[in-house]
Amino acid sequence: MPDRSPEQSQTPEADDRAGRDEQPPRRPVTLLQQRGIEAEVLIPFIRRLEGEMGKARAHQVAREVIEEIARQQGQQVAEALGRDDLTGFTEVKDSWGGAGGDLTIETLRQDDGRLEFNVVGCRFAEMYRQMGAEDLGFILSCARDFSLSEGYSPDLQLDRTQTIMQGATFCDFRYRLAHPTDATATTTTTEEDSLPQA
Repeated sequence: MPDRSPEQSQTPEADDRAGRDEQPPRRPVTLLQQRGIEAEVLIPFIRRLEGEMGKARAHQVAREVIEEIARQQGQQVAEALGRDDLTGFTEVKDSWGGAGGDLTIETLRQDDGRLEFNVVGCRFAEMYRQMGAEDLGFILSCARDFSLSEGYSPDLQLDRTQTIMQGATFCDFRYRLAHPTDATATTTTTEEDSLPQA
């Protein structure tokens, strides 16, 4: 009697069980979902810090920590992509909205030297508002953007004067690649210069 391979010896019942045991592929977590998961932990933690050290100091500490994390993430993204130009960063930007349109983006300019767009719809702001943390949304999400670009490339400059999170009708993102010679001489405009902190 010829030997039977393991594949031949498997019964139809075993095949059926194996098929049932297979799990469908998991969908990647969107950035909005990730921020929501983080917020479930960070919001009560920051509220506790507010009681311990005062609101201003608690927000400063939280912001410094989150910005440093974002800076490291920017470095990791550049390393993973193997590039730190605007074309690579555009791929990063395109991932922010997720599959469900978490951000509604109107692109104004996109080339080798500049990436300019407005965010006219933001489900991140809606999420923090629903969580009763409208005052923390800027710290938990928006404040990351400058540090992320710094970590991605020291020559990538972001100018942004307003955000939906702070009450504006849209966020104005203006990225440009600065030459190394003028990167340190450029003063970056932030929304803090024109809008009060939430």
